[in-house]
Amino acid sequence: MTVRRFHVEGIVQGVGFRPFVYRTASALGLDGWVANVNGHVEGEVAGPSRDIEEFAARLRTDAPALARVRRIRLSDDVRAYLPAGFLVRHSPPGAPDTVSREIPPDAAICDACLRELRDPADRRHRYPFINCTDCGPRASIIEDLPYDRVRTTMRHFPMCADCAAEYADPADRRFHAEPVACPACGPRLAWDELRGEEALRAAVKAVADGGIVALKGLGGYQLVCDAGESAAVAELRRRKRRPTKPFAVMVPDLPAADRLARVGATEEAALTSPERPVVLLARRRWHGAPPLAAEVHPGLTRVGLFLPTTGLHHLLLDELARPLVVTSGNLSDEPLCIDDAEARHALAGVADGFLTHDRSIRSRYDDSVVQFAGRTRITVRRARGLAPAPLPLRAGRPVAGVGAQLKHTFTLAADGRAHLGPHTGDLSDVATHDAFVASYEHLKRLTGIEPAVLAHDLHPGYLSTRWAKAQRVPLMGVQHHHAHVAACAAEHEVRGPFIGVAYDGLGLGDDGTLWGGEILVADLSGYRRAGRFATFPLPGGDSAVRHPSRTALGLLLGTETLGSPRPYPWLTRQFTARLDTAEATAVRAMVARDVNCPRASSAGRLFDAVASLLGLCDRTAYEGEAAVLLETAAGDLHAVPLARRIVRAQGLWVYDPTPTVADLLRRRLDGEPVEALAAAFHLTLGIVTAELVARAVADGAPHTVCLGGGCFVNRRLLTEVKRRLHAQGLRVLVGGEVPVGDGGISYGQAAVAAARLGAKG
Repeated sequence: MTVRRFHVEGIVQGVGFRPFVYRTASALGLDGWVANVNGHVEGEVAGPSRDIEEFAARLRTDAPALARVRRIRLSDDVRAYLPAGFLVRHSPPGAPDTVSREIPPDAAICDACLRELRDPADRRHRYPFINCTDCGPRASIIEDLPYDRVRTTMRHFPMCADCAAEYADPADRRFHAEPVACPACGPRLAWDELRGEEALRAAVKAVADGGIVALKGLGGYQLVCDAGESAAVAELRRRKRRPTKPFAVMVPDLPAADRLARVGATEEAALTSPERPVVLLARRRWHGAPPLAAEVHPGLTRVGLFLPTTGLHHLLLDELARPLVVTSGNLSDEPLCIDDAEARHALAGVADGFLTHDRSIRSRYDDSVVQFAGRTRITVRRARGLAPAPLPLRAGRPVAGVGAQLKHTFTLAADGRAHLGPHTGDLSDVATHDAFVASYEHLKRLTGIEPAVLAHDLHPGYLSTRWAKAQRVPLMGVQHHHAHVAACAAEHEVRGPFIGVAYDGLGLGDDGTLWGGEILVADLSGYRRAGRFATFPLPGGDSAVRHPSRTALGLLLGTETLGSPRPYPWLTRQFTARLDTAEATAVRAMVARDVNCPRASSAGRLFDAVASLLGLCDRTAYEGEAAVLLETAAGDLHAVPLARRIVRAQGLWVYDPTPTVADLLRRRLDGEPVEALAAAFHLTLGIVTAELVARAVADGAPHTVCLGGGCFVNRRLLTEVKRRLHAQGLRVLVGGEVPVGDGGISYGQAAVAAARLGAKG
């Protein structure tokens, strides 16, 4: 007989790991105990050496579905024996871990709980907060570690005798399920003075009558209305101040999703995963009355669908029997509401009623968003279900990346892994800034990571940069586009140098100018610029970002002189004739005098300009709208590429878009359809990217290419670029778990900081 101590690190709390250890040890006839200790699981086990080795092996190979076992350590124990039997002990307070701790994300309702929810004979029949060790709230209710009920917002709900018996029964699915509850002892629904089923019926009636309901979900409030009712969706847009940005739609199951959109195998796996992200899918062609109102996703052919995450969502969908718009419970550009009083104040002018409950939300988690280009996964937003699960990152000393400005996230990294915090939104005002700081401090305390360095963007005006500079922690500036491609490289654990292709809206370059169409030769520590797009003015700065017509005029009038003649006036007249005369005159004067016209080498702004030149979007209501409409117009159409030119300028390979724009205008004047020209533009940028990379490779650059930046959310662009780079025999990588846009910047910043600190020893 041998006594050994075991120590398991990873996501092993809140995922049914202690019950699993109990069952495994009991099946092997081993004695001992197991407990949550700080952020890991540990215990002692006694029995034959061979059985203990088998026990340790099964902890890795047979772990619960939601667990992520990162490391198992067995060590000799000084004790000669242990009492007979195996126990699950209460968690000791203990000292802080010497390694960072991992937090389980929220998990969508499992099939077993869903069956109970719909079983009239079950005591949890129609109980909205049903959960077990395999599903339910986790990150959104955890107040501290080790993960036990007393350190969650469920501590306010003492278990009834029946729930306590399940909690203590090793054979039960709810053995040590910390959020366990039932109608007798758990949270209850509320609608004004109504409770329980009456509250649910009131909410159902409000939606059925064309109203808008504020629903308290897992990680925050959501706004819900009938997705097939044009008037309801239009009113939600008006009240939420969100005129065109598409809404996500919740459907009850896969067959319902398949009726609305084309669902492939990769999309199906994502839709049904415990993470339950919103998945962007190609909408089906509908015959007869459309099942979704046109206002759900104006002008787009892709729709964001997701399946219910909680029992409450299932009950709503069962009663209403129709797709529902389920969108973030906030006003446009404000943080997601999680506090009840805050929600009633902020959403008073939006919702016709509030379906709430009495379980507090500790941490804000919006819905995650993903899409696929073939088998390539693109994470658009990493939030509920995904964050803050750890990602690989070679970090010795603890570091933090504080993110950029748009689609803000932060990252805490130590001990070989990184915790990418939840999506905050656009860090543009006091409310979102405060939400970021609160989330950062909470996750820092939970993980036990105290950063030795804060990595920040070079832009001095970003609130994240200003916050970092106000902290008493050493700082490290990281260039925006280096962070983009470093995020991709770090996720794929690229060890050496690589080519980085960074295409986005705007980021401050190390030379003080605005970048956005960059070819870098880099490693995680540093980079050099090998290629870029030509610069052109953005008349009015931020105003040009919101008005693609201004960007288009800047492109026509002021593109960097690289030897190509500007498009002749007869080519541009079709575009300029539809512009407001006074505004066009003012913009011309600004460009001529170089007044408030910052120049940018931006792929994202080039997309905006082309969308405006083709008449698709002159004014945007949300970031990236013009590019989305251009991608939608392109679809999967076959195209003939536009003219293009790459020149050598100031030691860099530079793409000159002037011939491309002139050819586009000429072909449009000749009657070529907008859709064909949109496809041609995407094809041309794919060819241009391949040529820029080929020039860098010919100059000695590596054969691994990392793609980063928000432009690669564009499936058509990503497909065109990957196809041509693969044809050159290059290894091509793109972020899958880390957002390719600015939501991944903080992870890239942390990767760069960790590499530089490691290089210093």
